[in-house]
Amino acid sequence: MSPIHHLEEDTLISLLQKKDQRAFNYLYDHYAGALYGLVLRIVTLKEYADEVLQNVFVKIWKHIDSFDASRGKLYTWIINIARNAAFDYIKSKGVQNEQKNQSLPDIVDAKEKHNFSVSTPVDHIGFKNVLNELRAEWKELIEMAYYEGYTQQEIAEKLNIPLGTVKTRTRGALLELKKILKEYQY
Repeated sequence: MSPIHHLEEDTLISLLQKKDQRAFNYLYDHYAGALYGLVLRIVTLKEYADEVLQNVFVKIWKHIDSFDASRGKLYTWIINIARNAAFDYIKSKGVQNEQKNQSLPDIVDAKEKHNFSVSTPVDHIGFKNVLNELRAEWKELIEMAYYEGYTQQEIAEKLNIPLGTVKTRTRGALLELKKILKEYQY
């Protein structure tokens, strides 16, 4: 079987629901990097992130029939699965105990490795420069939502601002990012 090079979202979903292995490979090839970055930001240790990512793709494969396109995009659905799986993993008793028992140098070393391994590949496209072009309050929201894994409700609580304000600012930030990224294409 030859690999699939491009799929529209509805076709991808249909093939995944039919348990098409090539569609699953396509999904992994196109989404694993983004999901791994999110999971690693939450879990912080590579060996845990690898395990969580594997579990995320198993959940997607098993539960693709529960995806409802009327409620949102496939990407949003799988991001939520990844985010929830990562939070569930770090809340598990075994992981909490293991992290408590880890010595300080190990934790610092893990954080340094984490920062290097995530920021280097992601920023090779210069995305930090793009984010720096946003207003400060927009940049903060994007970083909290997409790099730190906060929900809009959690952002509202953490920043002590109304949820509606978070939603409005996030929409403004995404529209501005879209405009900025168009300029980078030329």
